[in-house]
Amino acid sequence: MTAALQGREDAYALALVAIAALVRTRVRRRLRSNWADVEDVVQETLLSIHLKRGTWDPSRPLVPWVHAIADHKLIDWARRKGRQNRLIADGITVDTLVDVVPAPEEDVFGIDLDRHLAVLSPREQVVVRGLAVEGRSVRDVAATLGLREGAVRVALHRGLKRLASAARKGIVS
Repeated sequence: MTAALQGREDAYALALVAIAALVRTRVRRRLRSNWADVEDVVQETLLSIHLKRGTWDPSRPLVPWVHAIADHKLIDWARRKGRQNRLIADGITVDTLVDVVPAPEEDVFGIDLDRHLAVLSPREQVVVRGLAVEGRSVRDVAATLGLREGAVRVALHRGLKRLASAARKGIVS
């Protein structure tokens, strides 16, 4: 890597191959997921190393620096996966969400959405609309409502549960 930082492209190519193998082994041990997820984290790590290679101090060991970047990319991956799966927790299943979410041909931004959200409390409406419809962050919705992030997550959970119950009972369709 030292030679790579001095401009030797052949050394950089060799360093990246060795780093990729090192990172792949580390990520595979920690992730225990499918191969595509492991490779996603490896590629993100390599990209980050490429972009931050100038921050590595050649007087310090390379492997701990690489491991730190890989660990951060693994945490980022886990957060993204958690964010994608956050709604599917605490008894709310994919099947429940299918009952609540309108079919693609329906107008999810018009009257149907308003009719669905009408079964919720005003706070739950703001939370569900902000997080699930507008794609805002929990932090942003919490700031808007003057609530803690945990309270927003609870309101989302309760709102989705209420929507699922209303859909099962035929209150909204």
